[in-house]
Amino acid sequence: MNVLDIAYSLAALVTAPWWMRKTRSGWAERFARVLPELPPKRPGVPRIMVHAVSVGEVNALRELVPLLVGEADVVVTASTDTGIARARELFAERCAVARYPLDGSGAVRRFLDAVQPDAVGLVELELWPNFVRECAARSIPVAVINGRLSERSFRGYRRIRRWISPAFSSLSVAAVQDEAYAERFGAMGVPADRVALTGSMKFDSSRIEDDVEGSAELAAAMGIDRAGLLVVAGSTGPGEETLLHGACLRASEIVGRQVQLLCAPRKPERFEEAARALPGCARRTAPGGGDGSRFLLDTLGELRQAYSLADVAVVGRSFFDQHGSDPIEPIALGCPTIIGPAVSDFAEIVRVLESASGLVRADRGDLGEVIAGLLGDATRREDLVANGRECIRTLQGASARHMELLMWLAGTGGAAVRTGGDGVVARPG
Repeated sequence: MNVLDIAYSLAALVTAPWWMRKTRSGWAERFARVLPELPPKRPGVPRIMVHAVSVGEVNALRELVPLLVGEADVVVTASTDTGIARARELFAERCAVARYPLDGSGAVRRFLDAVQPDAVGLVELELWPNFVRECAARSIPVAVINGRLSERSFRGYRRIRRWISPAFSSLSVAAVQDEAYAERFGAMGVPADRVALTGSMKFDSSRIEDDVEGSAELAAAMGIDRAGLLVVAGSTGPGEETLLHGACLRASEIVGRQVQLLCAPRKPERFEEAARALPGCARRTAPGGGDGSRFLLDTLGELRQAYSLADVAVVGRSFFDQHGSDPIEPIALGCPTIIGPAVSDFAEIVRVLESASGLVRADRGDLGEVIAGLLGDATRREDLVANGRECIRTLQGASARHMELLMWLAGTGGAAVRTGGDGVVARPG
């Protein structure tokens, strides 16, 4: 046990009233008492571990993991129950999937003894000091991939910089999405020659397609009128279902037709709250009810199918103090997409899409009017979709760059990391 373990134990005691209220499974795995069952390492074949915290980060790996599987033994790890479920759904037939341990030194050692990675990629950030320290002691290179460090997170890390900066400075590479993130990783202690601009894998993982398998079945099961107008709001947060219900009532008045609304809350624990905010809603888990105009997607893993049904999509967690959600997926699926003003966690992605005229911004006060404007203008909807998809196409390729980076770190002599444009940005030494 080290000083950090003692600090973790004290923090767990102080916060126990909060975290004990949440249902979590896999505690034996979290403490690495139950270890991943992996085949022996194959001579000459690197083993690469890729860690994603939850569903969003796991989804970002949809293109990277198949690329890696062709070249290496891959172990995908996740922290949350929803993340591990999604990782198993996407990758269990291709590679090993395991629960990422808590950052106690004993759990980390047991986990690394079992996995024995030759290189580790941490998606977006998820930088735990004991894990990074133990990897360094074993000469296992660790990279942040698809790296991002929002202004809000950066302010928090700066307050504990004295304790966390050794983990940042130990990184072999920080492969980040844009210049702003590069500056923040540098400010936290990553040497400049270990920071690479590689773009966002989310542009790769959100596949451009018009028809999503299972969408018709979802509509039929929930009673959605395919001939009517439908707004789909994804990743909604507190207060947004009420806002969207009122906005769609206002849009119905303007266009002179009923506007259906389907909401998909970001967190499962909000399903009951969201149902109360959508009067007479039909729920995915209770088909056959409702008044035919309000729908609640109270399941996980079906948002793509819902987006593919939409005439207009609204990206949630962006109208109150929730810091935004990723708008790429609905645009890739052909939805004219609206997002609110609170997007600090996705500021650069929103800026790029908006500057390409592929995304519409709205405030709480004018959301109904903006929805009605899009529903009443087919040409503008088509232009938004075309512009947004073209923007996504031009920014794809980050997954391949991250594959090259991880293979290089694993000792295979892969190519250096490259930007989307003009050559080598960083080559880890």
